[in-house]
Amino acid sequence: MKDEELQELLGSKAIIRVLTVLAEEGELHISEVARRTRLNHVAVERCVERLRGLGLVEEQRYGRVRILRPLFEELRITLRRGVGFKIEIQ
Repeated sequence: MKDEELQELLGSKAIIRVLTVLAEEGELHISEVARRTRLNHVAVERCVERLRGLGLVEEQRYGRVRILRPLFEELRITLRRGVGFKIEIQ
């Protein structure tokens, strides 16, 4: 992951909320993610697009139904002074 991608991930409270809900629940309907994060549907869609681009979330479509699923078991970000950052995705 590049510096810009990390800044995008950490710089958005909305993205962190979406990631948290998906990490806790596994797969969810996009409307349920919006309800649990208290974000509107458009904000969740924008977060999902960013997370899909980073390879952290996948979306399955069944007609008009959109199911989101995290592509990680564990996401760990370590920041070390003088070294930089390290991201581990399992």
